Amino acid sequence: MYELLRRVEVEDPDRLAVVTHDEELTYGQLADAARRAAARLRAEGVRRLAVADHEARVVVPLLAAASLVGVEACLYPPPAPPSSGREETADLLNRMEHELLVTDHADLAALAPTTWTTDQALDGDPGSSAEPFEAPASRPHLVLTTGTTGAPRGVRHDWARLVRSTRRVRPAVGERWLLAYGLHQFAGLQVLLHVFASGATLVAPAPRRPIEGLEAMRTLDVTHASATPTYWRFLLAQARSDGAGLPVLQQITLGGEAIPGPLLGELQAAFPAAAVSQVYAASEFGSTGSVRDGRPGLSVEALERGEDADVDLKVVDGELWIRSRIGMLGYHGEPPVDPDGWRATGDLVEVVGDRVEFRGRSSEVINVGGVKVHPLPIEERVGAVPGVDMARVYGRPNPMVGAVVALEVVAAPGQDLDVLKVALREACADLVPAARPRSITFVDDITTAGSKIVRRSE
Repeated sequence: MYELLRRVEVEDPDRLAVVTHDEELTYGQLADAARRAAARLRAEGVRRLAVADHEARVVVPLLAAASLVGVEACLYPPPAPPSSGREETADLLNRMEHELLVTDHADLAALAPTTWTTDQALDGDPGSSAEPFEAPASRPHLVLTTGTTGAPRGVRHDWARLVRSTRRVRPAVGERWLLAYGLHQFAGLQVLLHVFASGATLVAPAPRRPIEGLEAMRTLDVTHASATPTYWRFLLAQARSDGAGLPVLQQITLGGEAIPGPLLGELQAAFPAAAVSQVYAASEFGSTGSVRDGRPGLSVEALERGEDADVDLKVVDGELWIRSRIGMLGYHGEPPVDPDGWRATGDLVEVVGDRVEFRGRSSEVINVGGVKVHPLPIEERVGAVPGVDMARVYGRPNPMVGAVVALEVVAAPGQDLDVLKVALREACADLVPAARPRSITFVDDITTAGSKIVRRSE
């Protein structure tokens, strides 16, 4: 991580690295902050630390510093409202066994045995030499999973393997990438590494909701943006709602969730000058690469990469399996895994012609009286109904059949909800009985993967 900053600093220290609505930071400034933080970590003998902060000006130099001196850093999710934020942070500190917490949130300060403010973490003295550090043999990093199937787990990585995934990234000085993911997420980390490997600029609004992302696109000269399908759908809804128009983008990337086919067409229509690509990645195995042909799913060629590929894929009993040489080393508190071995992803897929199409997560399948129902195709269907901004299909417990299909919908402004409900039922009328939603509820927000709540204003 640090070497990416340092390389651009040597070439052009005044090149902009991070831009927010409030400040601009150069590669030289970030690299200098990283060296100061590294000096503090080394002087205090730190081996592991947690960071509860989401501002790029703090997180980026801390990550670079940790990679420079071989300290395992772990970014926690941005603290939620006070009570739940304290509970979540306390639970993570306990399970991840972190004794040092870096945070400016006063209500979290007493949760760890030792707490530093961000200013304290960045106040080391690297001395007169620009490179006073010897490269460590191991450079660990810990990434938390989203917690879609339970409590978040700590995924152990090494910076050498993470940076390896950027070795084919071309220089792109003029690009400005929107940071729509949190840097505690693997997807956010991938965007960060790509930007610094290319010598581009990271546009990092805070908070990272669609409404702030749209504003950043309009005012901070964003050229490239990577986000989840949920994020893009809410961003498009926000643009329709405020009527202020959309900026011109060069590149749109989607990942983090299964991608509905109709959304690809909506994005191409909304951003006609942009190339639209899809990325399949996860905290455990990294990124498999991108698909840019405007069709959902992966090409079957992804199953034919061969033994020497960084990431190889195969389908076993309808589930995607992956072998990754840029992926994790194991989970925190558990024995190491074979870094080159095959692992199940939990993603259900079907090979249809020349495509590997996603059918959802194995953990999300709804068992309706013995009939397995996949939520994703239903969500795609109802999401295409005019007047629907967002939809979520889930299983609601039922004493007779175990579960029934239920539907939550965020309606577009000004919709007649009674008329929309009729349209939704008509859209699902030809599904098998077990897959038809038994209840339709209109809501203001949707709970997505990892219990993240997305609201219309987000």
